[in-house]
Parts: sequence; C-alpha cells; structure tokens
Amino acid sequence: MRIATWNVNSLTARLARVEEWLEYARPDVLCMQETKVSDGAFPSLPLSALGYETVSNGEGRWNGVAIASRVGAEDVQRGFGTGADEQGARLVAATCGGVRVHSVYVPNGRAVGSEHYEAKLAWLAELRAFLDRTCRPADPVVVAGDFNVAPDDRDVWDPAEVSGATHVTEPERAALGAIEQWGLADAFRLLYDQDQLYSWWDYRAGNFHKHKGMRIDLLLVSKPLADRCRYALIDRNARKGRQPSDHAPVFVDLDD
Repeated sequence: MRIATWNVNSLTARLARVEEWLEYARPDVLCMQETKVSDGAFPSLPLSALGYETVSNGEGRWNGVAIASRVGAEDVQRGFGTGADEQGARLVAATCGGVRVHSVYVPNGRAVGSEHYEAKLAWLAELRAFLDRTCRPADPVVVAGDFNVAPDDRDVWDPAEVSGATHVTEPERAALGAIEQWGLADAFRLLYDQDQLYSWWDYRAGNFHKHKGMRIDLLLVSKPLADRCRYALIDRNARKGRQPSDHAPVFVDLDD
C-alpha cells in the first residue's frame, strides 16, 4: 500500500500536475493540502477518471485539504468539530483500505510570539486531543500533511539562518512531539537518517536550485503501520518544471 502527501498549493492551478503524478506514482491514497477550492468546486470527476474516490474539506480561496483514494473512503470527518476549526479547513479524515487516514494542513504561525503563532500551537494541541477522542494507537492510523514544522535541525538547510523564525522553535517541535507521543512515528525517518532531505523550498531567490529547503511534509504512522514501512521517497522531480508547487510529494510504501 502506497500512501502519499502533497501540499499542491492550489488544486485549480496544479490539477494537470497532480493528474500526471497520480498516473506515474500510483499511490493508493494521496493526502492533499492547500487545495484552495470549495467542496462544491472540487475536481472530483477528473480524479475519478483515474480511479480515485475523493473527499475534501475546502472553503475556497484559502487552505483546504483532501484525500484521493483508490481503496475506498469511508467514515469521513471534516474538521475537529471544535473551535479550532475557526482557523480554516485544515483537517479531513477517512478510512481507506482499513487505514484511518488524516490529511492535515497545520497553520503557518507567521511570526514567533504573534497571535498566529499561539494559534498554531493551539491547533497542534487540538490535533493531539482529536486523536485521543477518535483513534487508538493500536489501530492502523496515518496523520499526513504539511505540518509547517521541521522536526529536527537536520531537516533545515541552515538552522542558524532560520533561528528565531517559525517552523523550527522548541514549542512547535514540542507540540509535534506530543502528537508523536500519542503513538505515531515519522515514517520517513524510520527508513532514512540523512540530513539535507527536504520537501519544501521557497519560491524566492532560487532556493530549490540552491538546495535551501525544509522537511515539513510528514507521514506519521501508528505502530501497526510502522512495522510495515519498507520504502519512502520525497519526489523532487515533481518540484521541477513549469509552475510547480513549492512542495514535493512524499510517499511511503507499506507491506501488505
């Protein structure tokens, strides 16, 4: 089973690229973030033609998350159902092929110490509480998406250059760690220990070509799935070409 995550940075602008990637990568499940389309405008028909059932939680111009699955999508839940949903359409969950899959788009935080930063920490805490309410660590669970947190200094091109900015602060990493402590492991790190393996590169200043990136797109898996992880990839080729997303898709392969 192949499960992928990709911040597409506008499904309207990037639909052809998503279709192309689905055709050659053939994930069983793709979690998408920053779809930036409402549920009513979601392009379900083109993805259905490729064999994917889709569920989305979208509000239009901003945010938006979705799951495309060719192994079914049942028991769909959109949002937490709490006040944390005021931060936008940032979570959708469904059971796909027996796995409880969550597509999440964590708030950016903007500036350390700002109200947006505090709201980001509160959203991450709400995600942990949501898992407590709805899942068990002994079940097959995936929480995948753009976490807007680099888990470790090796996940950043130059920790000194970004020191004091969002994505790398101790409170953000601690909030991510609390989610992992629920019973989740970083699937990519189960397989690869190297530094300089990034999933996001700022559009500005040619950062992709300078290899100045961060690994902020994560697939967190519960123990029943961690034991099945056999291969993972950050597909940098999907970050190349004309009008790419600023993120690359990431996937993990699980033994059946």
